[in-house]
Amino acid sequence: MARRIMHIDLDAFFVSVEQVFDPSLRGKPVVVGGKPDQRGVVAACSYEARAYGIHSGMPLSRAARLCPRAIFIAGNFARYRAASEKFMAILADFSPFLEPMGIDEAYLDVTGFESLHGSVREMARKIKKRVKDEIGICASVGIASSKIVAKVASKQSKPDGLIEVPTGGGKAFLA
Repeated sequence: MARRIMHIDLDAFFVSVEQVFDPSLRGKPVVVGGKPDQRGVVAACSYEARAYGIHSGMPLSRAARLCPRAIFIAGNFARYRAASEKFMAILADFSPFLEPMGIDEAYLDVTGFESLHGSVREMARKIKKRVKDEIGICASVGIASSKIVAKVASKQSKPDGLIEVPTGGGKAFLA
């Protein structure tokens, strides 16, 4: 039986959680990390902010220069932890072989569990739907025979995507 690994990554996680609590933030350039007149770095930013060249790890003052109309939020780690716990619980419903990789991403070995959901791809769709319905945020999923290829696939599928690399197709996909 071919090994099937999923990498599930929550899109712009901190920002997405903030948008659940304040829907008026949707569709706007949002930066989580603090105020631009204080020392600090971008912890997360919306895709709208990324369009201005803002990225995680960037000094907040530089982010403000790149996008003066960005909305800056200090963040709320308790909210992020609660959302992460719900996320991990959802994943655990699909396979006991769960490997969290931080607060907003995880690997899931789903080898042998395909028949419970019709296919690995259908299982990934169900995970994405539950995350959206129960937490209110989007997830990107990569499916492959190895962790590395699954991680690259999930990153390439962002935002809110799903890429399945066929068994034996990892080398061609990475090329």
